[in-house]
Amino acid sequence: MNITVRLHGQDSYICRPDTTWERENKDFYVPDFLKEICYSPVLFARISKAGKCISPKFVSRYYDGLNFGILMYMGGILENRTPESIGFASVLDHTSLLPFPLYLPEVLSAEGNEFRFCKDNDTLFSTTTGKETDYIGIVERCITGASGYVSQRIGDIVAEELAKPVCLIGENEERVRISASFCGNELFGLSIIR
Repeated sequence: MNITVRLHGQDSYICRPDTTWERENKDFYVPDFLKEICYSPVLFARISKAGKCISPKFVSRYYDGLNFGILMYMGGILENRTPESIGFASVLDHTSLLPFPLYLPEVLSAEGNEFRFCKDNDTLFSTTTGKETDYIGIVERCITGASGYVSQRIGDIVAEELAKPVCLIGENEERVRISASFCGNELFGLSIIR
């Protein structure tokens, strides 16, 4: 299974190993060699039909659900923000928080559904669906672009960063609690521990 990510503000893609996918809300232990962990919020889709160089005209046939999530990165590597440095910063196990079950595209088109990401009950990122942001268009352009580089298989995930990675836990923090919700439903909740 591939996790293909379009980098925020760039027309560049990276692939994260499938071992980065955290499915069970297990606490994350920061490796001793890292001073900080960064994060970026993402919108992602699950591929439901195999394809390569998918046409924008038919892209809606290639995914069956969407959701918001968080990607964590090794801090200290991202300063120059090249695809190579971001690719290297993406390889830690259990750093792709891409929750299931997924939502139908209509939920992301509806007005007023809020995604919220919190650290110790403080909101770090939030966005609301509706007319202001075309989330369906964002994810479909991401799938179309990614499929030009990487063959999409059933079960693959394609994600679009919604913001550049920023620090989530610094070297002086011992433990933080992170959580996310969408449409009033909890997506995940776990601790990051040093």
